[in-house]
Amino acid sequence: MPVWLITGCSSGFGRELARAVLAREWNAVVTARDPAAVADLVAGHAGTALSLKLDVRDRGQIDAAVREAEARFGAIDVLVNNAGYGYRGAVEEAADSEIRDLFDTNFFGLVAVTQAVLPGLRARGRGTIVNISSVGGRMAQPGSAFYSATKFAVEGLSDALRKEVAPLGLHVLVVEPGGFRTYFAGRSLRQSARVIDAYANTAGRRRKENITNDGRQPGDPVRGAEAIITAVQADHPPFRLVLGRDAFERIRIETEAQRHEMEAWAGTSLGTDYPDQT
Repeated sequence: MPVWLITGCSSGFGRELARAVLAREWNAVVTARDPAAVADLVAGHAGTALSLKLDVRDRGQIDAAVREAEARFGAIDVLVNNAGYGYRGAVEEAADSEIRDLFDTNFFGLVAVTQAVLPGLRARGRGTIVNISSVGGRMAQPGSAFYSATKFAVEGLSDALRKEVAPLGLHVLVVEPGGFRTYFAGRSLRQSARVIDAYANTAGRRRKENITNDGRQPGDPVRGAEAIITAVQADHPPFRLVLGRDAFERIRIETEAQRHEMEAWAGTSLGTDYPDQT
């Protein structure tokens, strides 16, 4: 049976993935900052579930969780870096402490967990690392600059990582969800404490959208979790997995716009080489 270690299982994709993995009678290391929040998930799965306290900002907790997981199940086959949260605020509005806290969880925490799990994956020569990104990892909206910055960082790290570990028999999968009915835009969303009136029609409008749209997102996290499992199990898994019609359309439009702009400026771009270059 495969062994999945999933971070951030108290809600959202982490919770639904843990539920789906355990329903298949696979082994799951179900982690959360408060293990009480996942007690219902592991109930009735004494032989296949291990519930652990894990704050991805704490390297000591990370190392302890990996040791316990490997001691209990022998190895980790799939790591899902899901822990993270959303943040809204214009670039000028955001406080330094808010930005650093966001990166500590969404990016540096992901790095630390990945580094802790990689030695075991390398030793076995097989396994998958799943990094939960976002449609915001491909493009950024007003008010989401710093959240998108964390996800752009995750995407860049993942792109290099996949090329480093592919020769070792490992896969890296980046998941890019659109709007899903999780707590991302609700209780998990943080916003800048400072509000500047000049950004009312840009970042401010984005804040209001989150309030009015929460609970009405088109994406079903249960189906999203199943899609992730399907991709992990595929003989030739994708590097990027877009989830949701809204994300699919937004990313398609964005990539086409980028291509058109690049072509429009091709003469200027290509004209910067030394004249003797062909």
